[in-house]
Amino acid sequence: MTSRERVLAALRLEKPDRVPYVEIGVDPAVADQLLGRAGREGAPVMIEQNERSVEEEKALARAMCRDNIAYVLRAPVFADRVPGKDGRMFYAEGQIRTRDDLARMELPDPRSDELYRELEEFVAGKEEFALFVVTRMGFFPAVLSMGMERFFVGIHDDRAFVEEVMDRYTDWTAAVAERVCRMGIDVFVSTDDLAWKQGPMISPAVFRELVMPRFRRVAEKVTKPWIIHSDGNIVPLIEDFASLGISGLHALEPEALDIREVKRRWGKRLCLVGNVSLVTLGRGSPEEVEAEARGLIEDLGRDGGYMLSSSNSITSYVPVENVRAMCRAVQSQG
Repeated sequence: MTSRERVLAALRLEKPDRVPYVEIGVDPAVADQLLGRAGREGAPVMIEQNERSVEEEKALARAMCRDNIAYVLRAPVFADRVPGKDGRMFYAEGQIRTRDDLARMELPDPRSDELYRELEEFVAGKEEFALFVVTRMGFFPAVLSMGMERFFVGIHDDRAFVEEVMDRYTDWTAAVAERVCRMGIDVFVSTDDLAWKQGPMISPAVFRELVMPRFRRVAEKVTKPWIIHSDGNIVPLIEDFASLGISGLHALEPEALDIREVKRRWGKRLCLVGNVSLVTLGRGSPEEVEAEARGLIEDLGRDGGYMLSSSNSITSYVPVENVRAMCRAVQSQG
């Protein structure tokens, strides 16, 4: 099987020739080490934009034994930024505080051909890999742009304002989803964090009132396999996600839930993508990483419907040796 065939078989809940390994993001500092090139010292790292060309993504995928390449196409977040380690920029105070601030919410035109120019290069050059387009829905960018306290208090005090911010993002994502699904991508990935380790950020009842109708608007436009990502304990929301017709869940954070229990309950309906712990990847030895990855492959991949992945993405603090350990786990199958 090619990498694309392997990924699509897993998303159809079939058993491919081996468990696929995929990532929705690789930090540029780690990518530079894997590609054997000098790091870009001081260059800001922005997770709303694409960091690599299609040729670089393919070279990185081969270096990692990955079966996918990823293209990031996210709407901007309107929040202050603070620099962290290795130049990564972190969101701070949200800038959309009142209705007067809505005028600054200028999103890229989702119907402009220019917005998709680089993605066209990825589609044309993807070769054997499964091409993931990684975006966001309306919930989490609204949380970041308004600020968490303002957003969550606003649900009760001024829901119309909260909904207007969410709708601007939702409408944008729906238009993007319709366009990219016509372009020859393989998988549509939405990355909205919706939960803490203890459970959802908002009650399931409010989630169904506020978020699900907007997810359904996007679902009407998604014609490719759809993977939903969220950190935290999303178990109370999984049935809602499944009702959208999605294909998979990512990344099933091991510190928040038991992926084997999720497999038992939903494995005949959803492909699970995860969940090598970032704690192990960041602090463990290569032997510990390989053992954890092998255990997931053996326990979850035996009947198909599973893809190996980190429990979020390959972050800047993951040693290259531990990435290579996951590669060994993948190669050892068979």
